[in-house]
Amino acid sequence: MLARQSQLHCHRLIIRHNNQFSIVYNKLFATTTKKLNFKMAEAEDTTTMPTDKGMTLYLKSGQNPSAIGDCPFAHYVRIVLHETHTTHTVQPCNKETKPKWLIENYNGSMPALRHDDRCIVESDVIVSYVNSLEEDKSVKDGGNNEKETREAKEVLNGFFPALAKYLKHTPDGDDTDEELKQNLGHVLTKFESYLTNDGTKKGSYWVGDGTTWTLVDCSLIPKLYHMKVGLQHFKKNAIDLEKDYPALWKYMCAAFDRESVKETLYPEDLVVWGWSNARL
Repeated sequence: MLARQSQLHCHRLIIRHNNQFSIVYNKLFATTTKKLNFKMAEAEDTTTMPTDKGMTLYLKSGQNPSAIGDCPFAHYVRIVLHETHTTHTVQPCNKETKPKWLIENYNGSMPALRHDDRCIVESDVIVSYVNSLEEDKSVKDGGNNEKETREAKEVLNGFFPALAKYLKHTPDGDDTDEELKQNLGHVLTKFESYLTNDGTKKGSYWVGDGTTWTLVDCSLIPKLYHMKVGLQHFKKNAIDLEKDYPALWKYMCAAFDRESVKETLYPEDLVVWGWSNARL
């Protein structure tokens, strides 16, 4: 599930064009201004990728096959689409409803973004593509300098794997569970230190002085949402985020209150359903 990091303007995009694969290094041109236009796409059942004009995001469905699922990487993409006011449709898919062309040409990888006659996979690459379409509406990649951005991203290393291992483990409360809890706690302690160590935070967001919402926030907050719900439901708040990590909790509250996050958030029950399947 982990997506690799990618640069903003020059990407190695895997594209299906005129029924032939080509590797394209493209510096994307600006498009005309779009208003956000989110709607559900009609289900597809074809071996040929549609090439009509428009943008469709294919992502994991929930318990209801026609409803958006709980994938945090798809949520990341949806937040960026909302932030950039990019016109798009969304097509939830499960194993039975996933388009044949997506399976045959892209190994069924999701999230996948079809834009006109090209298809792009991997969340970071999709986000960079979307973020390049209209420079004046793009979400900032990181801080004011490389060091600031690097530090903001490095502290996140190991977080989601540690969270996933802890939430998936059963039985809850055994020795292994306690060890996994401590591993996650170690990562969260790094988060707390990063958010408080130099006293330079002026704003509520992750990178640098916290005054600017960035792609780091867009990527991180879906995972923190899974953590919040998972700890409450499966681990009975064995890690008390509000009490033990107050700076992180404050950050989460501010991020959850951002419009793009609120508009793309799915119900907590869906997160529980997803992790319950992983705990079987």
